[in-house]
Amino acid sequence: ELIGQDMIAADLLAAAEKMPTKLVITLIGGQGHIFGRGNQQLSPALIRKIGKENIMVIATKTKLQALNGRPLIADTGDEALDEELSGYIKVITGYNDHVMYAVGHEELN
Repeated sequence: ELIGQDMIAADLLAAAEKMPTKLVITLIGGQGHIFGRGNQQLSPALIRKIGKENIMVIATKTKLQALNGRPLIADTGDEALDEELSGYIKVITGYNDHVMYAVGHEELN
C-alpha cells in the first residue's frame, strides 16, 4: 500500500509516528555520504524516530572499495545525532552477504 509520494520531512515523520518504520539507504558513490547529501527529507527527528537499529545500509562491495578505506559519512546537520550514528554498521552487499563498515561524522581530507 502506497502511503505517499514525494514526501517532505514532516510527512515522513508523521508516517513514522503511526507505524513501525525501517529505512533502507545507500551511499553516494565515491563520497560515502549516507545522510546529508541529497536526502534532506531525512531529518534528524525522523532518523532518531526510526533508530539506528532500523537503518539498513545497502551498497555493492565495489562502491565500498571506491572509498579506499574512508568511513561512510553521517552529516545530518545535528552534531549529536552524527555522533550517535558513528561507529560500525552492517552494510548489506549482496544476497546473504554483508560487511561491517565504519561510519564517521566528519569528512576526512
